[in-house]
Amino acid sequence: MASDKSNKKNKGAKPGSNGKPEAAAAAAGSPEQAADETTTSAPTPVETDAETSAAPETAEKSETSSEASTDAGTAEEAVEVLDEIIAEVASEAEEVVQLSEEDEAILDAAATDLVADMRSDMLRAQAELVNFRTRVERDRVANREAVIAEVIRSILPALDDLNRAEKHGDLVGSPLEIVATKIRASFERYGLRSVGTTGELFDPHFHEAVVQLPTPGATDQTVADVIEPGYALGERLIRAAKVAVSVPE
Repeated sequence: MASDKSNKKNKGAKPGSNGKPEAAAAAAGSPEQAADETTTSAPTPVETDAETSAAPETAEKSETSSEASTDAGTAEEAVEVLDEIIAEVASEAEEVVQLSEEDEAILDAAATDLVADMRSDMLRAQAELVNFRTRVERDRVANREAVIAEVIRSILPALDDLNRAEKHGDLVGSPLEIVATKIRASFERYGLRSVGTTGELFDPHFHEAVVQLPTPGATDQTVADVIEPGYALGERLIRAAKVAVSVPE
């Protein structure tokens, strides 16, 4: 009995009443209302910290790139200005370097004079070198002759004794004859020569007059006798000859 009553109630319920089907339909609504509500109720996107921090960095990068492009343009302009300045300086230098014919002639004359001066200096230095070599050689020969002259001068007394013995005939056939011959040959090899011969004109550079003999008919001073022969080594006089001189009366 109770179940029948409930069924009747359910069957007898009208649309729009507090029944469940109408409530579900009302809750669902139309599709257009649902779309509007979905659009209206869609959540607003929220900016994150990463997006917030990236925005200033992007602005800074754009500013940096704009500054770099500006600097590059300024540098190119500076290079162009510098090239223009260099070209102007080069053209001015070329104009300065260009000389007139008169200036070129002066420079050529100066170069010629310089070459002539250098040649003259070279010839002068060469002549000085030749003169130096000549002086050195002359001094060397003179020193050699001086040494030989001193040695010979120290041996002359012995040679005088041999000459006196030869005049007296004491050397003939004796061993001293060979010794005297060898000594004279050695002296001659060094250029030693005897000075003073009877009958030659008196020369005060090579003769020492020990005595003067007035001689009838004599016109010049001549060597009448050689008391002690003199010796000379080349042009160097080692000892003057001691002579007796004949003089006019």
